[in-house]
Amino acid sequence: MAVVLWQAALIISILLFFFGLLTRQKRALLLCAVMFLPISYYFWGVNHAVKWIALFPLLPLLLLFLIYRREGRVHE
Repeated sequence: MAVVLWQAALIISILLFFFGLLTRQKRALLLCAVMFLPISYYFWGVNHAVKWIALFPLLPLLLLFLIYRREGRVHE
């Protein structure tokens, strides 16, 4: 059961990432980062190259920051 929830969270977070990236929707990118946190916490304990997957939630948060920053410059 836990594996099914883990896989569902992974698939949904990847779909939300691409949806938020293509539509520049801030809520989708934030939700993607939050849904990927348990998965990244799991991969943080690995001792080899797969450990870098744990840094994936930083990518949607960085894109979210860049979208907010770009929208702020447009409105000025």
